[in-house]
Amino acid sequence: MGPLKTFDQLGVIGLREWINLPQLGMVGLRAKIDTGASTSCLHASDIQPFDRDGEPWVRFTAHIGTLVQRRHRCEAPLVSLKTIKSSNGHSQSRYVIRTHLTLGEREWPVEFTLTCRKTMRYRVLLGSKALIAGQLLVNPALTYVQNKPILADSSGAQ
Repeated sequence: MGPLKTFDQLGVIGLREWINLPQLGMVGLRAKIDTGASTSCLHASDIQPFDRDGEPWVRFTAHIGTLVQRRHRCEAPLVSLKTIKSSNGHSQSRYVIRTHLTLGEREWPVEFTLTCRKTMRYRVLLGSKALIAGQLLVNPALTYVQNKPILADSSGAQ
């Protein structure tokens, strides 16, 4: 057997990381990395589809934090409706949005399904598609490897 391969171009992250969703105005979210899920998901309630200039959009309330609950009203273009099969075998139809995710010094577009995660410890799950697009490698022995991302300026512009 030869030596193990290394992947220098991939960024290393742990099982949990700090992220921003700058286009939604959300900063300092704790995300759990879930390589068993293909699509990422975001805790949301009051989800309402609507039309903006003839295009499908969705507005929703995102819930930030677990100890101190903060609500944040968001609007995003609607990508699709997707049927998701949960780990317990139940199927659920979910709205899908695409928004930029910042993790460490990287930023890239990620698709999120919107769903109620109020009983879950983490309000954001990052699935394998987001990890592949961000060229990330997970070391499950670590947590919070990357520095907390910061916004480029106070207006949230990147």
